[in-house]
Amino acid sequence: MRMDDEPADKIRAVSAAVRRFPQFELSIHRLVDRSEGFQDMCEELAEAELALSRIDKVPPASREARRAEWQELVDRLIGEVGAVLHADAARKPHVIPWPPRQN
Repeated sequence: MRMDDEPADKIRAVSAAVRRFPQFELSIHRLVDRSEGFQDMCEELAEAELALSRIDKVPPASREARRAEWQELVDRLIGEVGAVLHADAARKPHVIPWPPRQN
């Protein structure tokens, strides 16, 4: 990553994670600032979502195979980001995701 792209990449990374996990927005911002690994994971999610959104530009002969690959990557990254967020919340029992879950 080039240094001049860092702020834009970070914004896209945070946005991708917050779209999927809005209840953890504050934790996402904190983790992205604190953990390069978490930021990289969120950046990968943003890039995979972008690639999936542009799948119609792929030649028709390979479009469905690429769509499946990108969707699988997006799903895997969502699971990984979610696992980190839930583990982080479990380490901080006083932190309650907003809005609270309704039972």
